[in-house]
This record gives sequence, C-alpha cells and structure tokens, in this order.
Amino acid sequence: MTAPLVLVITSLEDVTADRVIAALNEREVPVARVDPADIGQELVFGARIGAGAPAWSGRLRTASREVELGEVAAVYHRRPTPYVSRFAHLPVQQQDFAAAEARHGFGGVLNHLHGAMYVNHPSAVTAADFKPAQLQQAAQLGLTIPPTLVTNDVEQARKFAAAQDPVIYKPFRGLPRGEDGHTGAIWAQRVDPDTFDDSLTVTAHLFQAEIPKTGDVRVTVVGRRVFAQQIAAPDGALDWRRGDWDQLLHAPMAVPAPIEAALHSYLSAFGLVFGCFDFALTGDGDEAEDWVFIECNPNGQWGWLPDAGDITEAFADILSTEGGGAR
Repeated sequence: MTAPLVLVITSLEDVTADRVIAALNEREVPVARVDPADIGQELVFGARIGAGAPAWSGRLRTASREVELGEVAAVYHRRPTPYVSRFAHLPVQQQDFAAAEARHGFGGVLNHLHGAMYVNHPSAVTAADFKPAQLQQAAQLGLTIPPTLVTNDVEQARKFAAAQDPVIYKPFRGLPRGEDGHTGAIWAQRVDPDTFDDSLTVTAHLFQAEIPKTGDVRVTVVGRRVFAQQIAAPDGALDWRRGDWDQLLHAPMAVPAPIEAALHSYLSAFGLVFGCFDFALTGDGDEAEDWVFIECNPNGQWGWLPDAGDITEAFADILSTEGGGAR
C-alpha cells in the first residue's frame, strides 16, 4: 500500500508551494503536485464510489506520477490554474461547458477526499473571501474595524464621507484578467466626495474611514502558530502593496494575547487552517486597542516575508503531522 501523502494543488509556477514541497521532501513525506487545469492526456483520473464503498477512491495520473486518492492524507490547496484556461481554444459555449464539467466533476472529487485535512478547503476560502463577511466576523469577535459603507447610492456615499472625512475606497476583488491575459490591481486610495456622481450606481463600492495609523502589520497564522511583521513603505504610501515589495521595511513584532485569540477564533469560524491578516496600528502595538482589523486573505502570499522560512516549516508541520503523519 502506498504511504499516506500530501497532495499540493497549484499551478506550475508557484514559488510559495515550491517552498512547502521542498520542506516536505526534506522530511521524506510523500508529496504529489497537481494542477487540475492539466486535465487531458497529461492528467487522467478515475474515481469510484458506491454501495459498500462510501468514499471516493481511484487513481489520478500526471506526467510524472500516479496518485491513489484514498491515500491522500492532506491537501494543500494553493492557486491552481483556472479550468477555463485549459479550454481557451474552444468556442465560448463549449469552453464554459467543459470548464464547468471539469470543475464540478474532477474538482468535486478533489474537494471531497475522505479523511483528508485541507489547508484550506476551497469552499471555506470562498466563504471567507467576502470582505463584508470578514468585517462582520471580526467585529463580532471584538476586533476594532474601520467604519465602513458598502453602497451604490451616491447620496449615502456623500453623507458617509462627510461624517467620516477622510475616507478611502478599496475594491472587493482584484482586476480580472484582461484580453492580454494579465491581471491588475486597484489599491486602497483616498477619495474626494466631490467626485461622487451617479456612476456609483453601476456597481457596489466599499468606502471606509481612513485610520490615522502609525503603521501596518501582516499577521500570518498557520494552525496554532502566529507570525507578525510590521511593514512600512519608504514613501509612506497609504497602501504598502502598491510599491516595490523589495523596498518594504519589515520588523517582527509581538501580537497582543486578545488579538491572537481572536485570530484563532476567526479562522475557526470560517473553517480555515491558515490566513494572512492585515491590521493598521494606531499606537505602538502593545495594546489590543492599537490594532484595527483591515482584512484577511484566506489564501494569501507569505513567501516574500522575512520569516518565510519559519512559516514554511509551520506549513510542513501541519501537513505532515496532522495530515500525512496522522495515519
């Protein structure tokens, strides 16, 4: 029988997953990397279920190895290529049909491997990816959040801006892929309410009171382990993500116990094992009152952080100990 293994679901070019796979290899934990969008001759599978066999079993074969589905003990679900990319050569209707069938069929099996521990499960990521859900959960756990308005009503936007001046706008999601295949971003930015007009009615907008912050903190939580780095942009940008990440200034910092407890409760509420939290500080950070919750990325990047090595080991620990090492 094949030893219990860790299945890493991601695209070919993923340096973050590369780190975790390398750490698992060093521990001699069996690991297989799969990009579901490779479905076709380079990725063939068969999964069975029925009377007397109430869990999915079968095999999938990639260009480099075969995997027994019943032996997958942990799944690290990173950033697989969208299924639609696999069928881009087809007419639109056929493309949409083939992508949906692959996602609901093959993806449906991969997302329901009996007894496997997911970091994180795609359905949990989807639920936790909505900013309104994040803000409400954070507030219910006692975390401070910025006064926030979600609206397409220009009058409500103007009143909110007048009451909270200054205000910022931020998108709910990044820009989708353009015709050239590239994605983009709209960063958090200050907005002038005098520019508000009826174009706001076209879609939803998120406005928040600008926090008079003394700094920003990225907190990465993996299982019970917590890693925090204060981040500063040399140019003092409102949103540190908009500049050159290689020029960012980092400093490790302690997380107050009430904040740490709230983060674990937050992940538990969404069924997550891992998350990247962003906070704005309004003081030196020693007290919980200094921390203002901004958002949580349930599948965030962390490979660029100074403590990426320690975070990598935390991922390897949880995938091998609670996953592959648990059988």
